Amino acid sequence: MGAASTSQRKKVTLNTLRLMHRKGDPITMMTAHDFPSGSVADAAGMDTILVGDSLAMVALGMEDTSEVLLEEMLLHCRSVSRAAKAAFTV
Repeated sequence: MGAASTSQRKKVTLNTLRLMHRKGDPITMMTAHDFPSGSVADAAGMDTILVGDSLAMVALGMEDTSEVLLEEMLLHCRSVSRAAKAAFTV
């Protein structure tokens, strides 16, 4: 998914983001909760991909974000980070 477009992009690192901030360049971010949405965000050229606690309600059907467990967050973070070939995962 998106391998052709991301294979030519340089990996975004903390240093990349720091330099972009110093230069006043915009930093793009998109939320993703799983491998497919992480692939889409990476292929779209996002600098960063956020795996937020909103996944509790959006992806897991919970009442609010306080219900999500650390283990569940880690599972989703690993899934998104496998998809992100260039983008920095937060």
